[in-house]
Amino acid sequence: MSKDKAPEGAEPKKGGKMKKLLMLGIGGTALISAGAGAGIYLGGGLGGHEAKPEDHYPKLVVRNEGEEAAAAEGEEGKEPAPKVGTVSVPNDRFKVDPRKYEITYYPMTDAFTTNLADGSGFLQVGISLSTFYDGKVISNIKRQQVPIRSAVLMVLAEQDPALLSTSQGKQQLQRQLTNAINDVLREKEGFGGIDNVYFTSLVIQ
Repeated sequence: MSKDKAPEGAEPKKGGKMKKLLMLGIGGTALISAGAGAGIYLGGGLGGHEAKPEDHYPKLVVRNEGEEAAAAEGEEGKEPAPKVGTVSVPNDRFKVDPRKYEITYYPMTDAFTTNLADGSGFLQVGISLSTFYDGKVISNIKRQQVPIRSAVLMVLAEQDPALLSTSQGKQQLQRQLTNAINDVLREKEGFGGIDNVYFTSLVIQ
């Protein structure tokens, strides 16, 4: 037997070490790749961004996208499905083009009655609110009914009956009520969204 002959099993042992090193290298790369992939996924993808306040604001309802929801309003005995907006805005004072966006009217269920400022009688008003934003605004109004009613009554109690007998006085009251309701919603919900207040009834006695 030759002395130069390698011991049996020596070569396979060397190859086994190389295989182990290669497998460890591949496994480590796979783990790094998996970790990076999970990080991208949890971070919102490669194009992910930090959440901004406006991401949670109500969104404007584009007019043609609101047609289906508007049609649902005509169904008897059913409350229409909340409209879903698609256009984000930077704040609730954003100037809205009424030709582009769907409007929603929300009637306040009960009339408002208060004594007039000069003590000469009382004022009773029914109102409906309008918004170009989605169902989040309507949900906010329903959730904040109590402070909204309080704010409206305080505005009505300050009115001059002589001024209310004119169209200018009524328009001024509309603006005052719109501002008062938006102030409540901004304070309680972080977003106003009421475009206007309309009178469904107005009685001065």
